[in-house]
Amino acid sequence: MLISLAIRNVVLIEALDLEFGAGLSVLTGETGAGKSILLDSLGLALGARADSGLVRNGEAQASVIATFEPPAAATRVALLLADNGIEIEPGEPLLIRRLVKADGGSRAFVNDQPCSAALLRELGGSLVEIHGQHDDRGLLNPRGHRALLDSYGRCDAGTVASAHVGWRAAAKALAEARATVDNAARDRDYLTHAVEELRKFAPEPGEEATLAEERATMQKGARLTDDLSAVGDCLTGSDGGLAQLRQAARRLDRIASEEPLLAAVLEALDRAMVEAGEAEDRLAEAAEALSFDPARLDMIETRLFDLRGLARKHQVQPDDLAALRDEMDAKLAAIEGGEEHIAALEKDVAGKAAAYRAAAEALSGERQMAAGRLDAAVAAELSPLKLDAARFRTVVAQMDEGQWSPQGMDRVEFEISTNPGAPFAPLAKIASGGELSRFILALKVALAERGGADTLIFDEIDRGVGGAVADAIGERLSRLAKSNQILVVTHSPQVAARGAGHLLIAKSSDGTVTRTGVHALDDAERREEIARMLSGAEITAEARAQADRLLERV
Repeated sequence: MLISLAIRNVVLIEALDLEFGAGLSVLTGETGAGKSILLDSLGLALGARADSGLVRNGEAQASVIATFEPPAAATRVALLLADNGIEIEPGEPLLIRRLVKADGGSRAFVNDQPCSAALLRELGGSLVEIHGQHDDRGLLNPRGHRALLDSYGRCDAGTVASAHVGWRAAAKALAEARATVDNAARDRDYLTHAVEELRKFAPEPGEEATLAEERATMQKGARLTDDLSAVGDCLTGSDGGLAQLRQAARRLDRIASEEPLLAAVLEALDRAMVEAGEAEDRLAEAAEALSFDPARLDMIETRLFDLRGLARKHQVQPDDLAALRDEMDAKLAAIEGGEEHIAALEKDVAGKAAAYRAAAEALSGERQMAAGRLDAAVAAELSPLKLDAARFRTVVAQMDEGQWSPQGMDRVEFEISTNPGAPFAPLAKIASGGELSRFILALKVALAERGGADTLIFDEIDRGVGGAVADAIGERLSRLAKSNQILVVTHSPQVAARGAGHLLIAKSSDGTVTRTGVHALDDAERREEIARMLSGAEITAEARAQADRLLERV
């Protein structure tokens, strides 16, 4: 529900702060007083196009702040805010602020968090419905008629939506399978040859690195073999260093007792022989580690060359050849078993399409029954609104299969015929503004208890009518106000008398500056305003008496 509206520097409005209550609030005033400016200001806050012409002359910017009751959890408004990352504390009012600059451009905020104009329009459509003679969005827009009928008839499209998701997913899987088989079939010969070649070669992940490392080790052994052999000869041959050390040690051992210093020399030779022995052992181990088989080296080099050649041929890394083989093998398998697989997918698609059709046809049946009830409900409202000759119908027609959606296979549109024998036509095609306004009211009354925005605004819906028709309009607006907040701009005293609150819109001028203001009327002021609406510029005693009778009756 709309709680308040703060307007600054919008056309003739310098500064205006309005508060609204529940039920029916009426806005009256003389023609040209600025009622349209007030609605334009609210429309701005609800996401209407920002026109710099709305900025009051001489001001840098205009601003509008609309405050609404805190959105209840899990409602469309709450979910919409959450989906767009706008956080509102529980119990916190919803505050929408729109700024328009005189030099162009605008900004929008929800509870001081920036938001796009597109989000503002979507949010505004969930908060407030504005109905007027030239409204091309609400009830006049056929795109929303299906949702309105579903809401009225409690028609649940959830089963249809789920069936549609399953059907489309199966159809997508079938299309992808067909494309895969078609593409693979064109390459059958190439795939057969490539898979056979890769199977025969049997590449393994990591094989390139293993072969390269083994080859490097063998190549190093081949390079060092002669040096190791020469070093071995120096150490272990009959004339090698170790043999010479041992011969020297034996001779010293025989004569070491002759001179104390020779004993120290013998000890040093013993240590040298131990070290030389260890060196001999390590040399043997190194020779063993670096030993190689020329045939093995040749085989490794050939394998490594062929592995890298295959990788270049298929434009992959050597380690990816095994995966490529499996992928090509799978494509061949798809060709060989493709027809059988496609047949199974076609059967799945047919089954899910049938399930969707059955669910959609059941939903269509629900819509047809709801349409009949809605037509009867609207028809009951037409006679009191002096639309006795008019007829209303809800058209539920099946669309082409290409247009079927998660919401079903139906096109829904409200149509009317205003004269006996006249063909039915869409609501938007009605020529008479007064008739169209009354049709909208009748339809809205019929739909009143079936959801929608909490706040409804009717802009001069009583234009061109009076007397009993105006009274019938007022009675229906009052009935709507029991479940919704209603704001109505009216020139009819019969409608104005029904209001729980009454705002007077007036224009004033000091000779240089013209301003539009809004004043909340008390009981006495309200009586005078209704009397003015009855009699014109000069308020007569008879008009006041008639105003009293209107107020007492409601």
